[in-house]
Amino acid sequence: QVQLVESGGGLVQPGGSLRLSCVAENSSRRVGMNWYRQAPGKQREFVAESGSDGSTNYAFAVKGRFTIARDNAKNTVYLQMNNLKPEDTGVYYCNVFGPAGYWGQGTQVTVSS
Repeated sequence: QVQLVESGGGLVQPGGSLRLSCVAENSSRRVGMNWYRQAPGKQREFVAESGSDGSTNYAFAVKGRFTIARDNAKNTVYLQMNNLKPEDTGVYYCNVFGPAGYWGQGTQVTVSS
């Protein structure tokens, strides 16, 4: 069973930056790794994808501001978030194998002045 451990959340002012990390433990092969987020009172939504082939994909709301990258040797995926906005506030989850796959525990990101 794959275990996902996220870190890097916190409180940041609008326009600031954060970098999230997610380590996939007990994973012996390269898999696509994704980030989702859930704002208070809203459904969980897709943020970014790092495919097993190195491809990337982003939600329209974060394109140009967020960058997903991975270190395959460390089974780790990162989400660099720049120019953060209050609407980026939420719990960010790491995921593999899509919505029916494995999820991390989530890390809180709060963008507020």
